[in-house]
Amino acid sequence: MTPVRLENAYVTLEPMTLAHIPALEQAAADGNLWDLWFTSVPGPGRMTDYVESALRGQEEGRMSPWVVRENETGQVVGSTRYYEIEDDPSRVAIGYTWYARRWQRSHVNTACKHLLLDNAFQNVGVVAVTFHTDAYNQDSQRAIEKLGAKREGVLRANKRRSDGSLRDTVCYSILSTEWPDVDKWLQLRLMRLAPPPA
Repeated sequence: MTPVRLENAYVTLEPMTLAHIPALEQAAADGNLWDLWFTSVPGPGRMTDYVESALRGQEEGRMSPWVVRENETGQVVGSTRYYEIEDDPSRVAIGYTWYARRWQRSHVNTACKHLLLDNAFQNVGVVAVTFHTDAYNQDSQRAIEKLGAKREGVLRANKRRSDGSLRDTVCYSILSTEWPDVDKWLQLRLMRLAPPPA
């Protein structure tokens, strides 16, 4: 999947490069996001490995990583990506998403996910987009549900966390047939959440 720049009035998703490492380190330090043991946010000194791993996944066709830039401030505020890219049937997962603490529970997640979903359904032509999150990550589950995704179930003990413990993964999806209604819902949410664009 060729990396593309995605943009709306609120955020810009820039294809991830090594040049983004300092800005990503600064964003992750807002709230010491690595302290949340059920997330994938790299700790101090580990961002280079994180970005290089994402770019290897891109070269191998497994991932498409972005950095998230908030348009009003111009700041890089986090990261997200497509992964588990499949051809038949065409599907992608959206994940590895994290934002600096200042931007959590703001308009940023809705604006970012709207761009990713619209690109996946309208340009890539997938039949489904999936989301996976740690069963302990209640904030992530609520955020995914607010997007309009439907909970499919729980995969028990299917992945390891960074500390080596086994996690249960909660799975969600949005189908292409559901996208028109989800699209309208997300646009309405953005109107309510986001400040008017400058």
